[in-house]
Amino acid sequence: MAYNETGMSARIGRKLAILEPIAVFGLILAYIWSLRSHHPAAWAPILALPLASHWWRGEGAAALGFRVQNLTECLRRFAPALGFLALTLLASGLLLDTVRPVALDRAALIWAIYLPWGLFQQYLLNGYCLTRLQVVLPDRAAALAAAALFSAVHAPNWFLMLVTLVAGYAAARLYSSYRNLYFLGLAHGTLGVLLFLLVPDSISHHLAIGPGWYGH
Repeated sequence: MAYNETGMSARIGRKLAILEPIAVFGLILAYIWSLRSHHPAAWAPILALPLASHWWRGEGAAALGFRVQNLTECLRRFAPALGFLALTLLASGLLLDTVRPVALDRAALIWAIYLPWGLFQQYLLNGYCLTRLQVVLPDRAAALAAAALFSAVHAPNWFLMLVTLVAGYAAARLYSSYRNLYFLGLAHGTLGVLLFLLVPDSISHHLAIGPGWYGH
């Protein structure tokens, strides 16, 4: 009987692991498309759900990836590639004359403000969503599923949906190997600001998502 109860608990845990992120990302979509305009504070109970999930499972911040461990390794291995990609984007913007007219100090301020937002998005993508999906799916399939959910949140902005699908998958694979959110937050914040500054609104729609996309 104890074996059956343990097996049943494990099955319930696996079902919750895959239903949790789907439900949370569904609520995020509902907030973007409807709740935000009528109930702007609804983000708080939505955020409380993954936080309660971590508490219930005894998952601390370090276990989720909020740690300095592996940060140096990530910087050593991937910072050159991040720098090369950033310089490529900047060079493309200069050549195509699509650089947004923003003063350098203001651009630096935008980057500093956006970094925490990038870190938070990487937490939702990897620290929460990917961690749950990996309970029931192989690493590659879990990374693809997490990236697909992340991409769907950026609808109907086809540009951001494509970028977040590809970059989200890459971030999930990197997280699986190094489990460090700080480097991913840095990369997310840096590339996100560069896309804002260098990609014309005719393509990026000012990086708007949800109903706001139609106003750009």
